[in-house]
Amino acid sequence: MKLLRFLQERVIERLGGRQPIAVDCRIVCATHQNLEAMIADGRFREDLYYRLAEIVIRIPALAERAGDAVLLARHFVVRYARELNPQVKGLAADAIAAIDEWAWPGNVRELENRVKRAVILADGKLVSAADLDLVDGEGAEGVINLRAAREAADQQAIRRALTRADGNISGAARMLGVSRPTLYDLMKSYNLQG
Repeated sequence: MKLLRFLQERVIERLGGRQPIAVDCRIVCATHQNLEAMIADGRFREDLYYRLAEIVIRIPALAERAGDAVLLARHFVVRYARELNPQVKGLAADAIAAIDEWAWPGNVRELENRVKRAVILADGKLVSAADLDLVDGEGAEGVINLRAAREAADQQAIRRALTRADGNISGAARMLGVSRPTLYDLMKSYNLQG
């Protein structure tokens, strides 16, 4: 009850004191749990949730953010190469493809740890998919149907281009080597939003 009162009124009392003291502070909380489901199950207090949830920012998992894994991997390579193995200069093409295909169940922490380990163990100037331990393609879906494989590749390329172009349709179309109207048609047919 004291925590709820503090969150609501932003006042505290010293131990043994009787005067409320106003506190100017911000409470920042983070979780990977589904709090709405936990409230419905009775595992999280609803009144506490509504006192904490003044501003809620939902950050999608790494697998849901097309193109971000490669950008983060490049950042981690530069960072850890500087500290741990200066001969490493970047990512090999097979590593970039493997990073893009991987589902990243461990999110950014998994990516960071794999890149750090790969930088330490890399023999050459470029980190390979083997260094990242991503050579068996476990992240790939194994589509056999050629049409489905093309559509999945098209959708992934469009998402990646839109991400790298910061949502700019003209820039994404240039990256993909198609016209703007063609990109609009593809986005409409694949039900992708720009």
